Amino acid sequence: MYNNIRLEKGMYHLSGKSFTEALETLDPTSQYADTPLAKLDAYERQLKRFDIRISGPNCDRVEKFFTTTESAVLFPEFIRRSIRQGIDSSVLSDISAAETKCSSSQYLGCELNDSVSYDTVSEQYDTLPKTEISEQTTPLILKKYARAIHISYEAVRRQRLDVLSVMLRSVGIKLGNAIVKAAVSVLKTEAGSTTAIAGSALAYSDLADLCGKFKDFSLNTVIASPAVLADILTMEQMVETSSQNPGKTMLPFGAQLLKTAQLDDNTIIGIDRDFALEMISGTDLILETDKLIDSQTSTITISVQAGFRSIMSDAIHVLTK
Repeated sequence: MYNNIRLEKGMYHLSGKSFTEALETLDPTSQYADTPLAKLDAYERQLKRFDIRISGPNCDRVEKFFTTTESAVLFPEFIRRSIRQGIDSSVLSDISAAETKCSSSQYLGCELNDSVSYDTVSEQYDTLPKTEISEQTTPLILKKYARAIHISYEAVRRQRLDVLSVMLRSVGIKLGNAIVKAAVSVLKTEAGSTTAIAGSALAYSDLADLCGKFKDFSLNTVIASPAVLADILTMEQMVETSSQNPGKTMLPFGAQLLKTAQLDDNTIIGIDRDFALEMISGTDLILETDKLIDSQTSTITISVQAGFRSIMSDAIHVLTK
């Protein structure tokens, strides 16, 4: 069985540890190998300990968290996970080659100077062609994305937890889309090339031309607005690919087609997602945990810091109308 560890509000304020990490330290998942609880993390085991069901036909109501002072400590993590699920459902993970955690609001990344051609070198060559990797001189300032959610315990105490989770995930989705907008802006600004479409309307030949812009890298992701994606889906070349790749929208030459409303209808971005973009995350999703636990709050403030920079500009090419 799970350990009956003591839950306290202070577990949310440990330096360098999230609430779940604090739980894992006291109740390691490794000790549950080959047991029915093996697939649960430390937080999920505590939900099971207090018999709190957050989904399914027998889903509990919000007030179940506040049955005891210890079970109330689990409520902020429920809020955080619900909002985080919404953020993570955006295209961020599909367009980021790497995600870097940063403890500061400023980030100095590395840049690569690789302008010398990769030709053969004679044995008598005095100096080999040079590739330089150096620290950037100008720091990237992370932006803060925040929201105030007006809520009170009395208003939601009888609300089913799965319904509340849906509402919170929707907040997370919109917060995630705001972050995607910054990522799209960096991709457009740092693109290795920008090409206008050949005619007055988008044609499949324009997408093929975009694919041809990639030399050392590969076009494996195409980002478009909902309207442009709809235009692409009506192309006759797309008929067979839709049935061959259930769950994903793929172009005939193998690139995944992603939709985001944060991109305008006049721009299509093509990237090699393995080389194009770095996402820098500051603090994880921050909540006012004490107020949530005490069940007296009327406003929950949530915030997250993030920023983006291109890694290889020639892994990004843009097509415009």
